[in-house]
Amino acid sequence: MKLNNLTPAKGSTKNVKRIGRGQGSGFGGTSTRGHKGAKSRSGYSSKIGFEGGQMPLQRRVPKFGFTNINRVEYKGINLDSIQNIVDTKKVTEITPEVIVANGLASKKDLIKILSRGELTSKVTIKANAFSASAKAAIEAKGGEVEIIK
Repeated sequence: MKLNNLTPAKGSTKNVKRIGRGQGSGFGGTSTRGHKGAKSRSGYSSKIGFEGGQMPLQRRVPKFGFTNINRVEYKGINLDSIQNIVDTKKVTEITPEVIVANGLASKKDLIKILSRGELTSKVTIKANAFSASAKAAIEAKGGEVEIIK
């Protein structure tokens, strides 16, 4: 073992630039920030989406339309899905808990029953909303419709 082949233990040192530690380090002076400009100053932080004075993308792209903040979003469940639950689980009452348990909606969803498919069983359905045609189809088979809030 000689002094010229001594090395630190593996993983004990990091190969990190030590910036701003004088001219002899090679990273003194401007400390790798270049000359002048906003990025060379202390405390600099750019806005999100800043493109160096060029018009930012979110301002270049055309905007249109309107989003109503009072809109109520419903999760649509069709009659064929309900018939499938009735056939497989042998239930006569469909509630939001049954729909969530079968993976058709999540716990916080508002549920609206829609009329795609055919209902062949007499069933009581509790939901937040019903389409007129779904309500008619359920009542035609002798089922009941109950709107919950």
